[in-house]
Amino acid sequence: MIHKRLRPFNTKQTYPEQKLDNDLSQGVVARGTMVFLRGQVAQDLDTRESLHTGDPGKQTEKTMQNIKMLLEEAGSHMDHICRIVVYLTDIRYREAVYQEMGKWLKGVHPCSTGIVVPALARPEWVVEIEVTAVIPDAA
Repeated sequence: MIHKRLRPFNTKQTYPEQKLDNDLSQGVVARGTMVFLRGQVAQDLDTRESLHTGDPGKQTEKTMQNIKMLLEEAGSHMDHICRIVVYLTDIRYREAVYQEMGKWLKGVHPCSTGIVVPALARPEWVVEIEVTAVIPDAA
């Protein structure tokens, strides 16, 4: 297979109340060089438990932990993030979210897009971050 799937899952387990049946993954390594991560939220990736309800800063911290872990599983690193897209459910969360996110991206300088949306997939989630990164050439 050309692409490597990171942590594949089916939405039946993630969103049982929504009666969905989609095969997805937390990320895809394309041709061994590009990493595309699914929008990450404040969720334990092993138990699927939502964390830090009502706290956009803490939700962002958990989201960034998930991103770091998935990039490392893919053979990449936070330093190799090229692009991020940040989804917020309320513009008033922007400062807390971007302050926390900035701690994880010091010196990285990815291109970034921020979008305010009416809702995310679960009502307790207030921030979602999507990442595209590269896997550096082996030296």
